[in-house]
Amino acid sequence: MANNETKKEKTADPLITDKLAKVGSYRWTILALVFFATTVNYLDRQVISLLKDDYLDPAFHWTESDYASVVVAFQVCYGIGMLFMGWLIDKLGTKLGYALSLTVWSFAAIGHAFARSTVGFMTARGFLGLSEAGNFPAAIKTVAEWFPKKERALATGIFNSGTNVGAIVAPLTVPFIAVAYGWQEAFIFTGAIGLIWLIFWLKVYEIPRKHKKLLKPEFEYIHSDLDEKTDQEDSVVKISWIKLLGIRQSWAFVIGKFLTDPVWWFYLFWLPSFLDKQYGMTKTKVALPIAVVYTMTTVGSIFGGWLSGKFIKMGWEVYKARRTAMLIFALLVIPVISAQALGQYSPWFAIIIIGIAASAHQAWSANIFTITSDMFPKRAVASVTGLGGMAGSVGGILIAAFAGIILDHYKALGSIETGYYIMFFVCGSAYIIAWVLINLLAPKMKRVESARLN
Repeated sequence: MANNETKKEKTADPLITDKLAKVGSYRWTILALVFFATTVNYLDRQVISLLKDDYLDPAFHWTESDYASVVVAFQVCYGIGMLFMGWLIDKLGTKLGYALSLTVWSFAAIGHAFARSTVGFMTARGFLGLSEAGNFPAAIKTVAEWFPKKERALATGIFNSGTNVGAIVAPLTVPFIAVAYGWQEAFIFTGAIGLIWLIFWLKVYEIPRKHKKLLKPEFEYIHSDLDEKTDQEDSVVKISWIKLLGIRQSWAFVIGKFLTDPVWWFYLFWLPSFLDKQYGMTKTKVALPIAVVYTMTTVGSIFGGWLSGKFIKMGWEVYKARRTAMLIFALLVIPVISAQALGQYSPWFAIIIIGIAASAHQAWSANIFTITSDMFPKRAVASVTGLGGMAGSVGGILIAAFAGIILDHYKALGSIETGYYIMFFVCGSAYIIAWVLINLLAPKMKRVESARLN
């Protein structure tokens, strides 16, 4: 108790300037845990796609429609889970909520190994989607609890780069496990990794106010934002979705995610097919371009978070720093409209342009995720993140349906490249539209008073 009271004592300089470089670094240990959880999150969700052609299709006689049903089961449940898990994490608190989410998704991932039918895989996939949806609301809430505003976007960019690392690690490990031990073991081994993470999470994590290893200088630095002095880290006051939906700032985040998340889903699911159909890159040849794109996105994710933090440290207001950074990244996406045209000269022109656009998306994500903690009290961050995540999932389902219709139509006409022109135009224009709407709804990203949520 004495330790906690000491932490809360007012320091001589409540703003804690950046010159105090030796405030401590325990918050980065917490961030490392979130990074690894996010890596596992993407690793677990990719296993099925890597085993589909060589193992699952022959074993279960899947048609493309069967596999599509399994994919849709995940996407629909992921969207529903985003809404529910965000609320649950705010209610239970970060430590317990994150642990529950990861425990369920690890067992759901392992459960794929025991599926004996398409319905069995749909069931396992549905539980995986519901539970994996807890990762981002919990991760964003963790960052809000452990980092001041000037570092939150960078912290978000770092943990969000785990998605790219997971996308790279999966194809480098899953096929080898399947060859050596069998496809069932590939699900079991990767699913079990999360349970190992769980041990460290329960041992290491606690909110700053209650953490015994957190020293006073770092505690004060974490809580140096004056407009958050009254926030309660461990508050479990009920959050009303109805009230959240009546707040303009909520809609700024929800609409931003609805318009831009689908672009990432399009890259994730259609990039290999695009490279195959346009440039004849088979599964063996597509590995290098995919690795290049995801490596670029890792850099973009971290740089995007660093840039707005740099602006804040230069003395810019928080809203101006986020808004400017997001505008830069929205503009960097626009050249992807030319990917199809320039790819006629060399596939690598298209690959690099898509890589830049995907990197800009991750940089954008580092900032749009962070505006939730800029605008809302910590006790509501996971719920708002969940609302936006659900909107992004709905957008992902819609763009998948739209892409299928457009590409099938132009493929039947013998001009599938026209279909890709249209899709890349949609991808290139989504961010600037989202940026305009976000700024119309929340011009200065004003902070929502806690009383409005009660």
